[in-house]
Amino acid sequence: KCAHLRLACQREPKPYYTSKLWWCGITLLGLGEVGNFTAYGFAPVALVAPLGCVSVIGSAFISVLFLKKTMRADDILGGTLTVTGTYLLVTFAPNVPQDLTARRVQNYLVSWPFLVYSILEIIIFCILLYFYKRKAVKHIVVLLTMVALLASLTVIAVKAVASMITLSAQGKMQLTYSVFYIMIVLMATSCAFQVKFLNQAMHLYEATAVVPMNFVFFTTSAVISGVIFYREFQSAALLSVFMFLFGCLLSFLGVFVIVKNKKKEHLQIPFIDCGHIPGQKLTGKIQPDSHSSRYGTLNNEDDSVKSQS
Repeated sequence: KCAHLRLACQREPKPYYTSKLWWCGITLLGLGEVGNFTAYGFAPVALVAPLGCVSVIGSAFISVLFLKKTMRADDILGGTLTVTGTYLLVTFAPNVPQDLTARRVQNYLVSWPFLVYSILEIIIFCILLYFYKRKAVKHIVVLLTMVALLASLTVIAVKAVASMITLSAQGKMQLTYSVFYIMIVLMATSCAFQVKFLNQAMHLYEATAVVPMNFVFFTTSAVISGVIFYREFQSAALLSVFMFLFGCLLSFLGVFVIVKNKKKEHLQIPFIDCGHIPGQKLTGKIQPDSHSSRYGTLNNEDDSVKSQS
């Protein structure tokens, strides 16, 4: 987000992928995902995915430090609700230790619940992609829904790959099966497109809005995929399922409290106060004084614009 703000302040904006700061952020994000990847090899999807709420609370404090945002009472209340929900999630998450072998993954891939789920996902994704590409609909819900649909496939692939690597390290070789490499390709492809749509959302909207909403969408998608593909709640007690869902509800409520009343930020508009851009020390504004005759025009306007004004 810092990189997008700085690039927006330049006279000739460059693509975000030319920014060293943007690549630094992506690298840090990648290091964090290594921890996620490792966790999926040892714990159920329904437990690992909701713990992403840590990023919601972290982003609130990071936005205050680096993006000069203001910490509100809603942020504190939302963080409290999220932490409470996380405690319930960890306490009542399904405990289904299983050796996720390559053959078991193959059986899950051809099961009819997953096939139906995959077809529905593809249909919904294609509809959203049509509106995104053809109709230029870039609403935050559309972007993050596409991210969530891709994330469900990523979660399935990540857990399968991590589990097979773990078993192989324990002496039960699983890396010779073709399904292992199919899952790697699926994981890499879905991750790449997730970055594309998530980066578009970060470019158009506030980080404090994107991160919580992405957490809600991602967690819901991941839990559903874990239930359908890995059947994690198959033998869980009714009370455990209820308390787990209640924990999810509290976490979702917490992130919605944080995101409440956040306004959309448009970085495409030509008038930006560079004095509030992180890392910039500029005294003037691109937008002229509203009381002057030059209001509504750029400072570096060309001769034709000058003659009209």
